[in-house]
Amino acid sequence: MRRLLVLGVTAAFLAGVAAPAQATSGVLPTLARNLVSYYDFEHPVRGDEALERDRGRSGTTLSLINGGAAMRVRDGGSRRTSVQLKQVNSQTAGNDDWKAGVHSESGVPSLRAFSGAREASILSWVKMTGQNPAPNSNTADPADLYGAIGLAGVLTGSSDGHAVRALLELIQVDGELKLVALARRLDGGASQTFAADRPWQELLPPGEWVFLAATFDFDTGTMALYRNGKPLDGRYVTAGDPWQLEGEPEPDVTSSTDPRGIKIGGSYPQNTREHNTCTCRMDDLMFLDRAVRPWEVLLQHRLSQ
Repeated sequence: MRRLLVLGVTAAFLAGVAAPAQATSGVLPTLARNLVSYYDFEHPVRGDEALERDRGRSGTTLSLINGGAAMRVRDGGSRRTSVQLKQVNSQTAGNDDWKAGVHSESGVPSLRAFSGAREASILSWVKMTGQNPAPNSNTADPADLYGAIGLAGVLTGSSDGHAVRALLELIQVDGELKLVALARRLDGGASQTFAADRPWQELLPPGEWVFLAATFDFDTGTMALYRNGKPLDGRYVTAGDPWQLEGEPEPDVTSSTDPRGIKIGGSYPQNTREHNTCTCRMDDLMFLDRAVRPWEVLLQHRLSQ
């Protein structure tokens, strides 16, 4: 019944609007045309369950790093299969943490929609399932914790596996961990951060599925965060013009380079080191090449519950 109501409301919004692209199950019809990548972790590549098929238009295959098929977990309820991300060994520096992503030093051509992009969005269901932030396995101090909790991001065209073009994550802001949307318009340039006001523990309580969304407009310099379909109050962290939006040419877009990949649950999808591990589950992860509208975030949340 909920899905029928959502689709009915969507049809009303679409009156007088160009028809959307071919519908994808579980995706709001108005999002289909701009859905670059979509992972529900229920579509492994035939013959290799360590790879996840992309249900978006780009066809960017995702690697389940270090855990392979074991990272696909049944969660019950409407979530069915999700991906488990976690720290494996907190005492030793290594490359065994469970994370996901894709990486290429020369850029990932299938992600070209984020080259010269004016807007972007990242949406996902997230459930915290263990200690976050995780112990920093790159230091000898067992009390040292990572300063961030990695969720999902699109890398820049010059990224070392950490630097991002668009990111949904939890990072330190003025000494306090915050849920943020973070983006960098130009490769090698400065980033801007929009940080939610509410404590992150309230936004992502342990053992509870939460629907998060981050939107990015590289032309106007605006970002937004949503939780369970509703916008979050927040603030921009960096003063001035970190994205260098002033002056010509217009409109302002990202660097015209193919992103070097996607990172999920921590940095370095090329698996050369561990950083900012998230012990959590994720599901219905979407990357879009436009800023999703507030009413679309709300309806996508209801549709995917």
